[in-house]
Amino acid sequence: WRCHDSRSLQSFLGYSIIDPTPDHSSLTVIRQRLPLVIHEQVFAKVLAIAQEKKLLKGKTTAVDSTLIEAEAAMKSIVRRDNGDDWKAYVRKLAAAEGLDNPTDEELRKFDQKRPGKKVSNDDWFNPHDPDARIAKMKDGTTHLAYKTEHAVDVESDLILAAPVYHADEGDTQTLGATLATAQANLMLAGSAAEIQEVAADKGYHSTETVTWCQRFGIRTYIPERDSPHGRRWTDKSEEEQRAVYNNRRRVRGKRGKALGRLRSEYAERSFAHTCETGGARRSRLRGLIDVAKRYLMYVAGRNLGVIMRAIFGIGPPKSLQTGGEGSACAVFRWLTDAWTAVRRMRECLALPAVSPIRPQPRRPLLCAA
Repeated sequence: WRCHDSRSLQSFLGYSIIDPTPDHSSLTVIRQRLPLVIHEQVFAKVLAIAQEKKLLKGKTTAVDSTLIEAEAAMKSIVRRDNGDDWKAYVRKLAAAEGLDNPTDEELRKFDQKRPGKKVSNDDWFNPHDPDARIAKMKDGTTHLAYKTEHAVDVESDLILAAPVYHADEGDTQTLGATLATAQANLMLAGSAAEIQEVAADKGYHSTETVTWCQRFGIRTYIPERDSPHGRRWTDKSEEEQRAVYNNRRRVRGKRGKALGRLRSEYAERSFAHTCETGGARRSRLRGLIDVAKRYLMYVAGRNLGVIMRAIFGIGPPKSLQTGGEGSACAVFRWLTDAWTAVRRMRECLALPAVSPIRPQPRRPLLCAA
């Protein structure tokens, strides 16, 4: 609809006034036909543009994760063992407690007051979106969700990788895969840089994680979780102990504190631009593959905005509203000076006068709500 309404977008895309613009359903058809590999290549192509403009660095990376809500309702979950929905499950529990043939209101009261009520991904799933997982969001509510993880280049503010995982996968389990994806995208973009440093929050800290990074020559800056007890190394190797102590020393240093602040700034801001402002907090698709395809395009668009801001000084199109008036005044002054010079030249040459082109009054800008 936006392409059909805007002549500037039609001109940019190569459509004339009489050419019909594609229907919105074309995006769905294209997404279904093209595999995830093609979307990953498009994402890498955007990074290649940044590499061509000498914006991509890739040596220091900040990693963080967030949850995006799935297109599935908690009311539709069923048991994995027998396929009972929530109401049938609660009705069986009520019958076991001696409550025969309860009404819907009595069933709701029984469900609210019964102790030990919890919902586990091992016991429940949504048949409409089996890839979605039950998770607790940041606002305290429980939804079916997916987990996405950003690997951000702190020197250029570009997102190097944005894979989508199941919501019940821990941060320590997905960090290695995210860093490997980011390194692969750097290679596809034509960059010879290697990830040398990674900064993350305390949720990513584990002995296995810092040891894995040390084996691949990556320096970690991951704070440890608060614990009243000291570490015991009787069941750990010397390599693991050395990796944990080296990470602890780096975090307490000046470089570690600076990277901690940069991680909070760049990683959290990338989620704000993509999920909040960009509208990707709620997924409208189902299935891990389709959600990953759409989210990669969200992040690729965000990276394009970063590249435009670095080259032209403005990023999204709405940024033109702040500088458009000054640019128009500058162009009008230039035209006025040019017309004055032409008029003086004609007076000197005694040529017939030509009526000047008077500027039309400015029309008010229309803003789509």
